[in-house]
Amino acid sequence: MSQMAQEHQAINLSQGFPDFHISDELIRLTEIAMKSGRNQYAPMAGLPQLRERIAEKKADTFNCSVDPETEITVTAGATEALFASITALVHSGDEVIIFDPAYDSYAPAVQLSGGTPVHVDLCQPDFHVDWELVGQKINSKTRLLIINTPHNPTGSVLSSQDLDELEKLVKKHSFTILSDEVYEHLIFDGLNHQSLLRRPALRARSISVFSFGKTFHATGWKIGYAIAPPELTEEIRRVHQFLTFSVNTPIQYALAEFLESKDHYESLSLFFQQKRNLFLDHISDSRFVPIASHGTYFQLLSYKNISEESDVELAVRLTCDHKIASIPISVFYKDRKDNHMLRFCFAKEDETIIKAGEILCRI
Repeated sequence: MSQMAQEHQAINLSQGFPDFHISDELIRLTEIAMKSGRNQYAPMAGLPQLRERIAEKKADTFNCSVDPETEITVTAGATEALFASITALVHSGDEVIIFDPAYDSYAPAVQLSGGTPVHVDLCQPDFHVDWELVGQKINSKTRLLIINTPHNPTGSVLSSQDLDELEKLVKKHSFTILSDEVYEHLIFDGLNHQSLLRRPALRARSISVFSFGKTFHATGWKIGYAIAPPELTEEIRRVHQFLTFSVNTPIQYALAEFLESKDHYESLSLFFQQKRNLFLDHISDSRFVPIASHGTYFQLLSYKNISEESDVELAVRLTCDHKIASIPISVFYKDRKDNHMLRFCFAKEDETIIKAGEILCRI
């Protein structure tokens, strides 16, 4: 869709990346690291200074103690952390529970490892988890359960009650949880991010994955990290060592210093909530119906009042004819379920959001 948007000179609200600048200070710190000669391989697990800052950040944010030496691995983006985790844990004959609609890297990674994805649909209209159904899907072959909160593409978030239910399942069955938490700081409406790191019983059986790219508006830098108990971290690093070995050195130095201030991430929820609200305000006179987004920088819009076209057909037509690009939600389902919804990214300059709203109100 991004390529199509470029070809048709359309406003690109499809792929999830900001169109505004990252911090000048972060760029300055990176330049200093480069010019001071910090351009060779970093340690395989990540720069010690950066892992220490991550541990301090998690202690401050989630009131948990993380060992930077044995429990944190810096990766080439969150996607590498997800892939390395799945590859380390999943083998032929294993089953992995995935909630649809799902980020598109999960199932292929499972299949490449010889595992079988077991897809469970989130329940509409608010895309919540049916934990009773999940319990029915768990069996002796279940190796991994993947959760994503705040959730891409729907913007739904897990609650404390959801973690209660997950904790019951973990205590009853033997499986590991892979928790995709890349939008940890993009959560709205007074809600708190329910990280698995908050729960000792869950943390002991889980891998939590995070992204500096999402947090600091630098998706192209591709730096993330995984936090897991030592025995799981050891297995993840066995894969990471031969997948990328180590991650961009000068940016790790810059991030380590940048993280000394909380200001860089504590205001993100309000920043993106204001952008979500601006987008909603400027489509309020349209025929699109928004589905509540409580996190991420994505907004789902239902077009049931507008067209009977498939979501793919409408997404293409909007891009080509109306010059605004989105993502059809059916592509996030294994069975390509079409709920007549499109996903729009509001991580954009205000002028871009306003112009997009004007276009959508004319459809």
